[in-house]
Amino acid sequence: MDFTFTEDQVALRDSMSRFLMTEAAPEMLREVWETDSGRSAELRAKFAEQGLTGLSVPEAEGGMGLGDIDWALMTQELGYYAIPDSLADTAYVAVGVLAALPAGHALRAHWLPKVVDGSARIAVGHAVNPWVADARTADLVILPRRRAQGVLELHAMSGESVRLAPLPSIDASRRLSVVDWSPTALSCFAEGAAAENVWDEALDRGAVNAAGQLVGLAQRMLDLSVDYVAQRKQFGKPIGSFQAVKHHLADVATKIEFAKPVLYRAVVALAEGDRHRAALVSHAKLACGDAAWTAGRKGIQVHGAMGYTWEVDLQMFMKRAWALDAAWGDRAFHKARLAETLFNPGAPLGPAATLQS
Repeated sequence: MDFTFTEDQVALRDSMSRFLMTEAAPEMLREVWETDSGRSAELRAKFAEQGLTGLSVPEAEGGMGLGDIDWALMTQELGYYAIPDSLADTAYVAVGVLAALPAGHALRAHWLPKVVDGSARIAVGHAVNPWVADARTADLVILPRRRAQGVLELHAMSGESVRLAPLPSIDASRRLSVVDWSPTALSCFAEGAAAENVWDEALDRGAVNAAGQLVGLAQRMLDLSVDYVAQRKQFGKPIGSFQAVKHHLADVATKIEFAKPVLYRAVVALAEGDRHRAALVSHAKLACGDAAWTAGRKGIQVHGAMGYTWEVDLQMFMKRAWALDAAWGDRAFHKARLAETLFNPGAPLGPAATLQS
């Protein structure tokens, strides 16, 4: 069994990293944070020029048709640079919902090409997220509703047809809203068992999207901390030479390296339709969230109290990690999903379960 990424996948990741290194510098992030929308139309246009908005869109609608495993690398880069954009929510999570519709479906045919050319932003409101991210700037909002009989319906609402109450977030680039809306017969595009399957996949894609970004954020906070302790001096020596500081940063590095294979196992389960997909995705969300929280906590310890201040870059990535840790299911939700699988007879435990679907 080959556990490595392909040369094409690595090359795409490296190309995206070089692009974001130039286009998403911390100075630019601060500027975007302070705008009303918290988003940059220019940056989204550049994403489209690079082909990033169409990564998961099927080739029939003008995209590249890439899958979950490719996104495992992309989301880490989005986290590493803390981009002020809902790229993955639109181009990965929402596209997954629309691409599950039959070929030629009006909603799929209309919106997927717009995602590819960067002219459409799509927000997804799931029950695990009490507030919808980026609904204020969305052209389309996908929302669920359960009828009295418990039947799930999925609705596609235009941005103008929903009523929004903005809410602040500790992450200044994260735009949240309470969405008030009225479903219609025309807005419903899926219901029943088909809707349940699509919505379960949307939850898992949202969770691995957040998990991948959390790993990238953890790596960025570690890199910032390493740079800082190499320059900051006490008693005539860089503080990075002190054993206690080394131990703090070694803890972070260990958490990251243990989180990555858990993330990769989850995206393989998602791509292959593993019967234990939910548990593996929840495990990834928990492990990656723990790595990011540890990176933030240890980063503050080695930076001192100044790490919280606006002038220090660390705070941007730390606040994003805090926000994403609760997005697409908080820790209690994912621990419950994991426990439901592990405490049942025939639980997928041991190496054999890890390497088999």
